[in-house]
Amino acid sequence: MRILCMFDLPMDTSEEKRRYGIFRKALIKNGFTMLQYSVYCRAIPNRSAGKKYESSIKKFLPAGGEVRLVSVSEKQFDDMKLLVGNRSKQEELVGNRNLVII
Repeated sequence: MRILCMFDLPMDTSEEKRRYGIFRKALIKNGFTMLQYSVYCRAIPNRSAGKKYESSIKKFLPAGGEVRLVSVSEKQFDDMKLLVGNRSKQEELVGNRNLVII
């Protein structure tokens, strides 16, 4: 199972840029990897683990913008179509294996 975090945060002022950086670094610290700009994902064993990460993310949410979470099964994640561009090195290394410890 994967949890996807999608966000659109304002970056007009230096303070908003700082908050964006803090949010992004906190996602990475919690094991999320960048799938696309402003889209990060993390493999999780089950929905209850997803709730744990949801609670964790709520602790470092910035004041403005939008942040969305969605959980998908490995099958749904593997069925994702890449229409333009290339798979990341991480995706190529992992393939369709469920969990990777880096």
